[in-house]
Amino acid sequence: MAAACILGIFAHVDSTVRAIRDLRARGFTDFSVYLPVPVEEIEAALEEGRPVSPVRLFTLIGGLTGTVTGFALPIWTSLKWGLVTGAKPIVSIPPFVIIAFELTILLGGLSSLLAILVLGKLPSLRRSPTYDPRFTVDRFGIAVTCSPDLVAAVRTCLQEAGAEEVRR
Repeated sequence: MAAACILGIFAHVDSTVRAIRDLRARGFTDFSVYLPVPVEEIEAALEEGRPVSPVRLFTLIGGLTGTVTGFALPIWTSLKWGLVTGAKPIVSIPPFVIIAFELTILLGGLSSLLAILVLGKLPSLRRSPTYDPRFTVDRFGIAVTCSPDLVAAVRTCLQEAGAEEVRR
């Protein structure tokens, strides 16, 4: 059976927050929320019980890779083509710190960008079937994906929370 998608359209922030909390309380976790403007209350309700984003792990791995590369590449280069100047050691760590720092920032930032694109499934080249133009003006929307036998429960939950309109 194909999954069904139920769309609830709300006029007020408090009813949207109530719907999000009610859906989570009833075990529905697969839903999208459409907002005309960023609203802290809705964002806080969405973050409740959500696991920590793995983007930070990508950033850490990218940064550590940059640090290791930033030290390994110039050390290897100095050992391969050593240039003795003024009786200074061939491998001197202080000059390599700058290269390591720059590569840490570069690879950390690039891996964060990659993680955002991959985990956010971006770019989205097709419009969501549940999108409504009112979501860019003054209405809030919640699109819930569920199995066909749970459509009535989702519809009831959205209506009880104060949805102006509920459609499939």
